Amino acid sequence: MATTTETTTLTLEEIQDFKGKYPKRLWYLFFSEMWERFAFYGMRGMLTVFMTTQLLMKDDEAQLKYGGIQAFIYAMTFVGGLFADKLLGFRKSIFWGGLLMIIGSFTLAVAPKELYYIGISFTIIGTGFFKPNISSMVGSLYSEGDPRRDAGFGLFYSGINIGALLGGWLCIVAAKEYSWNLAFALAGIGMIIGLLIFIFTKRTLGPIGLPPMAGKLSVKKILRNDIFVYAGSLLVIPLIYLMVKNSQYTDYFMYTVGPAALIYIIYEIAKLGDKASRQKMIAAMVFIIFSIFFWAFFEQAGGSLSLFALNNLNDTVLGIHMDPNAVNNSSNSVFVVIFSPLAGLLWLWLAKRKAEPNTVIKFGIGFLFVAVSFYIYYYTRFFADATGKTSLNLFTLAYLVSTLGELCLSPIGLSLMTTLAPRPLHGMMMGMWFLASAYGQYAAGILGAGMSKTADNATQMDKLMAYTDGYKNLAIYALIAGIVLIVISPLIKKLMHEVH
Repeated sequence: MATTTETTTLTLEEIQDFKGKYPKRLWYLFFSEMWERFAFYGMRGMLTVFMTTQLLMKDDEAQLKYGGIQAFIYAMTFVGGLFADKLLGFRKSIFWGGLLMIIGSFTLAVAPKELYYIGISFTIIGTGFFKPNISSMVGSLYSEGDPRRDAGFGLFYSGINIGALLGGWLCIVAAKEYSWNLAFALAGIGMIIGLLIFIFTKRTLGPIGLPPMAGKLSVKKILRNDIFVYAGSLLVIPLIYLMVKNSQYTDYFMYTVGPAALIYIIYEIAKLGDKASRQKMIAAMVFIIFSIFFWAFFEQAGGSLSLFALNNLNDTVLGIHMDPNAVNNSSNSVFVVIFSPLAGLLWLWLAKRKAEPNTVIKFGIGFLFVAVSFYIYYYTRFFADATGKTSLNLFTLAYLVSTLGELCLSPIGLSLMTTLAPRPLHGMMMGMWFLASAYGQYAAGILGAGMSKTADNATQMDKLMAYTDGYKNLAIYALIAGIVLIVISPLIKKLMHEVH
């Protein structure tokens, strides 16, 4: 049998047998992902504002569109993870996804208004191939049961948020001070840098990320599989274009893909040979379901909070003048960069003293932090002036609190998907994690749109009251979810067996 042309000199065992807290190859992966996050968060911060100010959509329509776009992005990660597991392998998936994202970004840069939906469609498909698979490769750097895994994902999460910080700030500033064309081009430049880093460092990864049938299929058959995936993903772009442009089609898609994915997961669980593996997968699904609620709350950042920052915040943080939307789009990343390594080291310190809370409790604590943050958003109404402008200081404090909640959930969630799932299902389960994010994003758009439904002649104060009423309700929902998770933690912990 012919083998793949990508040779390797290192075994997986040699890569996983690293000394110290972090594997050397983790740095290569997070530098690649860092620049992808530059592009993603730069785009994320611009979309809702672009749709309201340039495409002249109403606030609620723009938020529904934004929720749909984000939902498609994360839904496609399930498909990208599945194709990586079954056909392409992680490396080819990442390269193809990065290439499509570059095409999408520069399409938007050429003609933002005229080619908006075409550029977004390329970006959606590209992110689906790129995002879940590089996270799966991080999981492959660790052997089963390695206690350093959570700290590694924490560092990875911190590193990639440097890109999110830079992109989230620079793209907003470029759009405001120069042009939307430059802002979208910056996202494309970030993707080029990230993809080049990955190309030049991938050979250090040994067998990690190679096609699943490498060495078992002929080069001709592997090439045929590759062409099938590449051509299929291009043929889907017109369908994505149609669904993103028409919100009702987004609804039909979301009503279909989730149940279909759930049926497929149940089928894969039923095929597992031992009871312990099945129970671990059930535990993983509990985390996935609760993460939908978490992201529905947390991902107001790109929708309602973006418009709240545009219309209802003053421009001063700690006495420094700043663009409120730039603060909205980058403060989360600033706090992640600062606190994520500290959180990882805290978990290690507590683990050595046998005092680390189990993962379910961490998830529950994450919801409690988010509940507090949304109460702070609500409380900004009491600091508003007569024009409906309120405190950017208090708004930023709320972001700090919500980020602490995110750090209890998101990097640990990435780690969990590669710990609870059998290795052949890592890519698919990472895709399921991001598919849950898709439903969270979709729900976030619906929730945000509901807050935006004010009269056409509504004042800024009217909008402030409507948004903060909505944030108070989200605080209550997050509080309930956190309490439920903490109460059921003994049952879920039992399903997880040795995984903590």
